[in-house]
Amino acid sequence: MEIHDTRYARTPDGAYIAYQVVGDGPIDLAWQLEFFGDVDLIWDVPEIGWWLRTLSEFCRVIVHDRRGTGLSSRNVPMANLETRVADLRTILDAVGTERAVLGGAVEGGAPNVLLAATDPDRVRSIVWYGPLGRMAWAPDYPWGVGPEYFERDQRSLEVWGTAEYGQAFAEMEGLVGHVITPEEHTIRAMVSRHTATPDVAQELSRMWYETDIRPILPSVRAPTLLITHSDPESYVQETEYVASLMGNATMLTIPGLASADNYGPLADSIRDFLGAAPAPTGLDTILSTVLFTDIVGSTERQAALGDRGWKDLVERHHATMRTALERWHGRENDTAGDGFYATFDGPARAIRCALEVADHVRDLGIEIRAGIHTGECELIDGKAGGITVSIGARIAALAGASQVLISQTVKDLVAGSGLTFSDAAEHTLKGVPGSWHVYEVVSN
Repeated sequence: MEIHDTRYARTPDGAYIAYQVVGDGPIDLAWQLEFFGDVDLIWDVPEIGWWLRTLSEFCRVIVHDRRGTGLSSRNVPMANLETRVADLRTILDAVGTERAVLGGAVEGGAPNVLLAATDPDRVRSIVWYGPLGRMAWAPDYPWGVGPEYFERDQRSLEVWGTAEYGQAFAEMEGLVGHVITPEEHTIRAMVSRHTATPDVAQELSRMWYETDIRPILPSVRAPTLLITHSDPESYVQETEYVASLMGNATMLTIPGLASADNYGPLADSIRDFLGAAPAPTGLDTILSTVLFTDIVGSTERQAALGDRGWKDLVERHHATMRTALERWHGRENDTAGDGFYATFDGPARAIRCALEVADHVRDLGIEIRAGIHTGECELIDGKAGGITVSIGARIAALAGASQVLISQTVKDLVAGSGLTFSDAAEHTLKGVPGSWHVYEVVSN
């Protein structure tokens, strides 16, 4: 058994994240694991162990178990995409990495692109093996799997951790062209039961099936290597589509099916790619979640209270808002009368902030409305601006008393957050092209 030094980093909310650092660099490469997650045991999975050892020959490789799995805290909710990014930041801080290469396979690339879009100064470049914008089929995403595949996957996860799961995993991978050897069946079954219990595995699969990261991809400016295989042809088409959404992506196609025979040339290509110049800093755009709120019926309330009473009420409202922003790591951008404009690195925190404020201001005898959208923002004097901000403001204008409305983009990015929504229909937003599907947050 190959043993490396495992350490723990504690997150701001008290979770312990297990991680390892292997290799001497000179490049720091944080590699995201997929659903498997036990940093002590992954080295014994033939393809994963070989892969990480090879990368550690020319990188300082950083791996960690996502919260809720492996050696990390298990008594915590499953990490949604936003939380995975926050935990990745915690690990990078713990190992003293200011700017790293981020790597991952399939859904392991999702937190990497979100971090690169929202905090570009932390990301040198990205390596993404098997890139995809979403898991589920959609009319504009023909490479996704249908509900029958997802249902079969969920059934296979009922025997997660057993010998039957090893065989089921091999069969599922065979459906998408990935060859798993008999030896790996047993090892993957063993590692899977050290990763999580079957119910957790099913929840992780469901979260990914409901996630769509395509809105993030155009905001990624870091040099990105997208790696796929030529067989089946659909892999190439899907990767070409992902590359078309990204502004600085290089596509590498490995001949044939995914197999250990291709790992040597693949590692050499990554070694060459990492010699590329790092992404420029001081970018003038960034991916951000915008939140707009204002007090419902403010004119009538101001008339009833008079100027002095209204001023006191607005100050108490602002204090409530600022307390919530601090709690949920939001940034105040602007206030206009009783309105607030704030930005967040992640949409789930923006939603919870809005819900908290809506609840607390009732004690002041008032109600707010809120609108939230995620998109690429222009940085103007250090503040987010542009069409994304306009969309957020227009969505807020649609809301009623104590109502939090979000865009489709926000909904697609918060799978697994425990939030639920109701359909608020499509709307035309003043000054914004097209129609926009809006949802109401109904529970936290």
